[in-house]
Amino acid sequence: MKVPEKQLVIGRRDVLKMMGLGSAAMLAVGFKDIMAVEPTDMKAKPKPVINEGHSPVAFTTGTDRKEMLFEVIKPFEKEIKAGLKRKQLIIKPNMVVTNKELCATHKDALRALLEYLKPIYKGQIIIAESSSSVNSSDGFKNYGYTDLAKDFNIKFVDLNSSASGKPLFILDRNLHLDKIEIADIFANPEYYVISLSRLKTHNSVVMTAGIKNIAMAAPINPGSVNGGKPKSYKRNMHSGGSRWLHYNMFLVANTARPDFTIIDGVEGMEGNGPIGGTPVDHRIALAGFDVVAIDSMCARLMGIPLENVGYINYCAAAGLGNMDREKIDIIGGKDPDKSIITYKLSANIANQLEWKEPFNLPAPGSGPGQRPPSAPDAPKTPAQPANQTIQQKQP
Repeated sequence: MKVPEKQLVIGRRDVLKMMGLGSAAMLAVGFKDIMAVEPTDMKAKPKPVINEGHSPVAFTTGTDRKEMLFEVIKPFEKEIKAGLKRKQLIIKPNMVVTNKELCATHKDALRALLEYLKPIYKGQIIIAESSSSVNSSDGFKNYGYTDLAKDFNIKFVDLNSSASGKPLFILDRNLHLDKIEIADIFANPEYYVISLSRLKTHNSVVMTAGIKNIAMAAPINPGSVNGGKPKSYKRNMHSGGSRWLHYNMFLVANTARPDFTIIDGVEGMEGNGPIGGTPVDHRIALAGFDVVAIDSMCARLMGIPLENVGYINYCAAAGLGNMDREKIDIIGGKDPDKSIITYKLSANIANQLEWKEPFNLPAPGSGPGQRPPSAPDAPKTPAQPANQTIQQKQP
């Protein structure tokens, strides 16, 4: 499967087309709805470290997680040290659910990262997660993460139960703005967030790596509030199906993206990911500051055409990072093209690609009770007196 080399160039109008939205759909949101929304104090995430428009990405192959992760982190050590000054370090693993080991960040990858950071960062490190299950603490224990507390100064935080929520707005299935809450550690400039996950196929947005690890962890699952109906802002992200999830992830990513991204691809997941898939012996690792570049490389390495992954295209079009292969500089001396494995995709992949198709809305004025627009009037000529002949000028 040939993977496109050029970045898909998308303007604002094109983004609406990719979403399947036309002007009528945007009007459906309504100016009244927009003006009624409360302002948010969340700030857009700074753009990644890009040298003269290029994004460096470290890449290596092998089977030893510690050796591989050390190799891909090392080229960025100076910048990481500078970024960590006077900030709280957050490591965000990926677990999705709390009882399926293949879906989660491997404990040896987490240990390797902690060992690398130990001489660099002297404060307490927070390992934070917001799983789709309400209680993320079960995952910390089930996946062996809590055992690391014997050797490292770490604190485990279940964002679903202890995070302070901040407002952010996404689209619901009716194209109305939907107010959700996200964990402020992913947007607060006082925190330095490192994302550590594996690459997997996905049953809603084709594939998942670095962007989704943060964008879908940020909306919290606070559970029951004051004895009421349990809340799940992650569920709100999914309310319009795959089409809206691609776009809502982009909306969240404007505010919540990792400062540094590491992908442990020693073992990936294919098929019905991100939970029910099967292992892929891929033996790769990547790291860098530009999570869009990282995810675009993951898609290539999984044999997935970039034009099929909506949220990567949206993020790249908005300038949140690079997906142009010619602007991604590979560090490490190894050729990623020699490590491409075509992953088996989810069984519902056809439905996932509906985001690329037009969003079929009725023509303006064709809705119930509306009068169709009239045809434009023909140009009118000045009225002439009755029985008067128009004289032609003689040359």
